[in-house]
Amino acid sequence: MWRMWLLFDPRRTLIALFTFLFALALVIHFVLLSTDRFNWLDGTTKARAAVTQGAVPPAVPK
Repeated sequence: MWRMWLLFDPRRTLIALFTFLFALALVIHFVLLSTDRFNWLDGTTKARAAVTQGAVPPAVPK
């Protein structure tokens, strides 16, 4: 294993690895945010529709 580090510069290799992993994490998070089920910022459209329908108070006769 130590001979592998003689072929590659450890600093450049680790920077490339961390850059790739960060880019992969960003892609995964943006894919999840684009779905309706896993969007934790906007929530689901079903839950939002249920809240808006039940927000009307009953009318009080005078």
